[in-house]
Amino acid sequence: MKALLDTHTLLWWLDGDERLSVTARNWIAEPEHRVLVSAASAWEIATKVRIGKLPGAVAVVDRYHACLSEQGFTALAISSDHALRAGSLPGAHRDPFDRMLIAQAQAENIALISNEALFDNYGIRRIW
Repeated sequence: MKALLDTHTLLWWLDGDERLSVTARNWIAEPEHRVLVSAASAWEIATKVRIGKLPGAVAVVDRYHACLSEQGFTALAISSDHALRAGSLPGAHRDPFDRMLIAQAQAENIALISNEALFDNYGIRRIW
């Protein structure tokens, strides 16, 4: 079974943050599960570090690929299908990073590990 991490889920996992739900933590920790991390998360983290919204994530940007590798996570590239889906999603949700994660979860038919209940409006399975 595989699932895609929301950006905050990735950061909370790496930090051992208590805001990560027990269900999410257990799912990610299960060796049989394949954990995917979107290129959109790399983009979001780097952007937010650059503009000062995530000063604590500088090390994640500096070691992004190593962080994923050390955790056994798999990077998920953004395809043109993902981009077309994200751009075509209905609704007023304006966050381009979230829209991409939703589109990737839809296109790949995988769950999204996130605390964002708004994602439930897009017909994807959400683990939290």
